[in-house]
Amino acid sequence: MSRLRNFIWMLAAAAATPAVAQGCPAPLSEATRLVLVTAPHMNTSDAQLELFQRDSATAPWRSASRKAPVRIGRNGMAWGYSFASHKQGGEPEKFEGDKRTPAGIFKLGTSFGFDDVARANYIAVKDGETVCVEDPSSPLYNTITTRSKLAPQTKADNMRDTELFRNGLFVDYPSDRATRRGSCIFIHIWRSPTTGTMGCVAMPEMHVKTLQSFSSSGAVIAILPESARDRFAGCLPKPE
Repeated sequence: MSRLRNFIWMLAAAAATPAVAQGCPAPLSEATRLVLVTAPHMNTSDAQLELFQRDSATAPWRSASRKAPVRIGRNGMAWGYSFASHKQGGEPEKFEGDKRTPAGIFKLGTSFGFDDVARANYIAVKDGETVCVEDPSSPLYNTITTRSKLAPQTKADNMRDTELFRNGLFVDYPSDRATRRGSCIFIHIWRSPTTGTMGCVAMPEMHVKTLQSFSSSGAVIAILPESARDRFAGCLPKPE
């Protein structure tokens, strides 16, 4: 009888767990830090950002910041290559040059900036050297690299050409070179509070620096229309 009671107790405890990590998509399933970017719908560049953290992959999320306005793609967002199965109806999918930010859940990658900073996993952007490859014909598509590693005709974004990249982070977006599913997705400084991006997430520089520190020990970013939050029920923080 005692074994039966223990078994029933374990079932009840499992049912009470706030979040079941194994049921959530990677990389969210093991994350303890989250950057949540949401927009009213998929066709607007107007979005907001909030930070969350939790003690373990099965603990509930708790807010770590106030909501702040950010800008996303000029044409809104579209489902990223690895999250295309989550789209419904006529929602768009991400392609190179569509000026849409990929929707989905992705790891936050390397921090970068114009200054030499003593931070692990940081790239100091050098003029004429540091580039991000936007050319699907290149095997280095969707990566930050140096110009010397590319063929002369390869299309790549010289990251020192704009002050918007004075501080930023690379979004580890799993693209597909063969089908041109988008490249070089960054978090960077915004041009203005009302200007959309070419597909990145933009915000004031002080917020970019905050994210560089917040993600230094690992974080994921979720970029979603409000209507899609319930497709990840139990995995994301509940809306207020």
